[in-house]
Amino acid sequence: MDGRFRAFSFVDRITRLDPGHRIEGLYTVPATASRFPAALMAEAVGQLAAWSAMSSVNFTHRPVAGLAGETRYHGAAVPGQTLQLAAEIERCDDEAIAYGGTASIDGRCVLELTHCVGPMLPMEEFDAPEAVRADFETLMGPGAASGRFAGVDVPNMETTEHSAGERLRAVLQVPETATYFDDHFPRRPVYPGTLLMDNLSTLALQLAGDLPALNGSRLAVARVRDVKIRAFTAPGQALELEAHVQSSSSDGAQMKLAARADGRTIATARIDVERSLA
Repeated sequence: MDGRFRAFSFVDRITRLDPGHRIEGLYTVPATASRFPAALMAEAVGQLAAWSAMSSVNFTHRPVAGLAGETRYHGAAVPGQTLQLAAEIERCDDEAIAYGGTASIDGRCVLELTHCVGPMLPMEEFDAPEAVRADFETLMGPGAASGRFAGVDVPNMETTEHSAGERLRAVLQVPETATYFDDHFPRRPVYPGTLLMDNLSTLALQLAGDLPALNGSRLAVARVRDVKIRAFTAPGQALELEAHVQSSSSDGAQMKLAARADGRTIATARIDVERSLA
């Protein structure tokens, strides 16, 4: 695995594999990582489920981001902490994987994923099957070298419309080059869906801070629902992001999120932002 899966891989070792049913693993956020968004905990659970899926079809296909029914955040991981990961496989074949899962720190659940579906596409479009098989054997054995992930940069977003407490729009400029494209994916670079959700969450938190009942409060993402990723985003693409308030109270706000490329909707979600007790 040396030289591979160094920039956007969030499973260090697979500790249990019950084919077609359950998979467990570990990931330690490097102490030197500059930025580890909470959405990457969901990425870690999804990657763990993907290893189960890929091994079950003999590495002929791999899952890609599709649908996520609900992601609940109960905490966040900071550099140096270890995530205990688990995924329950509900269905898996060469067309799709359906799964749910959790991420925990020191036995305390910090993230729950439910009702996720990832379409399975031919592996050869994204990576060399024999190389992925070798990486799987490493994860099942001694594990990958620690400290591989350096963090992700703050996204380049420019506000284009700001109706305080109602709507916020921005343009996200996806970088032409970034280290995570080496992992996601070697043969077909794609902007990770979890980073896109993190960008949309950033927009939602900013908009929630405008609401009179929440202004000045410390806010956090509590839940992301009904995530649908309809298309791949290539390096260098410009995306139009939007957060729109649906309802709010003194405890938080509920919003609709969308991402568009050239006027075409490529991703949608709903998000609940709440006051943070941390």
